[in-house]
Amino acid sequence: MSNSTDLARQTIRNLIELGVSDFVTSPGSRNAPLLIALYEAKTRGLIELHIKLDERGAAFYALGISKATNKSVVVVCTSGTAAANFHPALLEARHANNKLIAITADRPERLRKTGSNQTTDQIGMFPNIPSYDLIAGVKFEIGEGPTHLNIQFDEPLLSADKRDWLSGLKIVIPKTKLENPKSLTVSGNGLIVVGHDRGTFTVREIEKFIESAGLPVIVEDPISFKSAIGHASAILSDEVVRGYLKPDYAIVIGRTTLSRSINSYVASAENSYVIDPRISTIDTKRTATQTFFELPKLEVQTLNPSWISDWQEIKKIAATEISKDQSWSEQVALSTIAAGIPDGSALFVGSSRPIRDIEAFAKPRTGIEVFANRGLAGIDGNLSTIFGIATNFERSFAVIGDLTFLHDLTALLTPPGANLTIFVIDNNGGGIFSTLPQAGADGFEEIFATPQNQDLVKLISGFGISVSKVKSTSDLSLAIAHGKSGLHFVVVEVPKREEMAENLALTYARVSSAVRIGLNLA
Repeated sequence: MSNSTDLARQTIRNLIELGVSDFVTSPGSRNAPLLIALYEAKTRGLIELHIKLDERGAAFYALGISKATNKSVVVVCTSGTAAANFHPALLEARHANNKLIAITADRPERLRKTGSNQTTDQIGMFPNIPSYDLIAGVKFEIGEGPTHLNIQFDEPLLSADKRDWLSGLKIVIPKTKLENPKSLTVSGNGLIVVGHDRGTFTVREIEKFIESAGLPVIVEDPISFKSAIGHASAILSDEVVRGYLKPDYAIVIGRTTLSRSINSYVASAENSYVIDPRISTIDTKRTATQTFFELPKLEVQTLNPSWISDWQEIKKIAATEISKDQSWSEQVALSTIAAGIPDGSALFVGSSRPIRDIEAFAKPRTGIEVFANRGLAGIDGNLSTIFGIATNFERSFAVIGDLTFLHDLTALLTPPGANLTIFVIDNNGGGIFSTLPQAGADGFEEIFATPQNQDLVKLISGFGISVSKVKSTSDLSLAIAHGKSGLHFVVVEVPKREEMAENLALTYARVSSAVRIGLNLA
């Protein structure tokens, strides 16, 4: 039997016995032993096998499945540049602590640095990702985050051996490690701040923590926590309001990656307490008064009634002020989508403006499972990630920007069979840059805004995929309510980027003025 065939079989068998059931692959030559072994495992009903043409998309698709299931998912490719295409998804997995296992097929070590075809040094190709260079014995470990298995396959790659190498499997699901939570005692005026990825904790775990505290809660993902202070990033955009609400302490769960206003507010606290398991392995230089790798036992010694009432009052003021202007805009589109998604669904939110608009303008709610690529907050691979997530839900939705959509266009070559509606916010370019300091720079349209000038409806329909366009709140609400089965795109045409930025600044100014008046700060 070919040593390469045996090595591939041992690797796949070990992974199945470790509880891995989803494998994503792209076609290739050097990874042929793995592909054949995977197909044999699939025909036995032992695994789900997903075929994707593009390695970058394949890795993000696997990442999506891992995010949705919180399980280890394997992505397999051939050697050379194919392997390098895994890097963006592995970086996202590392910083989001997702269980993505990348298997890169390789030539034998003796061929490295000899000019051999499709051969490069694949060891250490992904810095800071645990990596194993497998020749024989197939000894490796998989952890809570991503893992890289580089496998050297020598000729002959294939074998005529037909032995039953999948018999007697013993699947061992890793046991959950029981932690002994530490205690945290706080007093004074404080609050809880929850980052969008929740520090890898579940919504329910954080809800229990919040309920026991009785403190005001600010969340970057308001559509997962109904008790949150709505529109917090808009409220805290005012420096005077931030100063008035200056906290004695802030308890931060995860990482706050969206609004400068919330980061400035947290930084103003006399004491900060950070809860995030990644501090021990990834964000090792993160500082705080005290850090925790798990949710601690929290004791709040004092609850100031006026502190609580101030937050509840400004919450009402901001909601009232924002509701006054419901004219068609990017922000209204996002809040309409966030409110209209039916309970029991999954929602993926793209980076840049969509995720920030939901944070600032969506009304707090629950009932849906929210996902985003917030490990490194990239716009690459979002469609593939969405497709991977959608395979695990009866009904899914996503909202992304037009550049994010175009960035992963090849994903449409292999669309999922899931019930999935994707809203593409079309403002013809990079809308977020119109809200940043470089908005007035010379050459802004060319080097930052990058208008795409594409007919997105024609582009999507060219792939044979169902698509419609909306230009108003009423049409958008109908598109949400009458969600179609299968894959469907809704192109959401919104006003020009410059108009969006001006409206955003005016809205923040109105909220600031109303809150100042409500708190007698005007």
